Amino acid sequence: MTLRILLFPVLLLLVGCDTKSDDPITADESLLIGTWKHTQSYISSGGPQYWVDQENGKVFEFFETGIFSSDMFAECSIGDFSIEEHQLILKYNCPNFTSETENDDGFITYTLEFYSNYFILIPTSGPVCIEGCSFKYEKQN
Repeated sequence: MTLRILLFPVLLLLVGCDTKSDDPITADESLLIGTWKHTQSYISSGGPQYWVDQENGKVFEFFETGIFSSDMFAECSIGDFSIEEHQLILKYNCPNFTSETENDDGFITYTLEFYSNYFILIPTSGPVCIEGCSFKYEKQN
């Protein structure tokens, strides 16, 4: 009986100290500051979706000034970013630059799911995946 009384608090301590929760976080611009690399894509080839590793993934770098840089497009690598209602909004700032992923207002938008050390982008502008697709970006430092 004494052993049970001693083990119970230890068990509670172990269960209660899980600091690696993978619950989504409400993101704001300050959480994006830093360098992020595309590491996985959530895709479907007609069946169930699954994660695949992304070799040579594209990189975003977000700055405190609301500016970002990216190697997504060879023609333009810099622009402005903001987050509004779980949406990441990107506006590339190069003369005469357009992309098929822009919406009618010239913005590239994604639903943003933010976690402790990664985020997931789901395209919401331009052509979107019929069966759904997502892109995982991990913090680089």
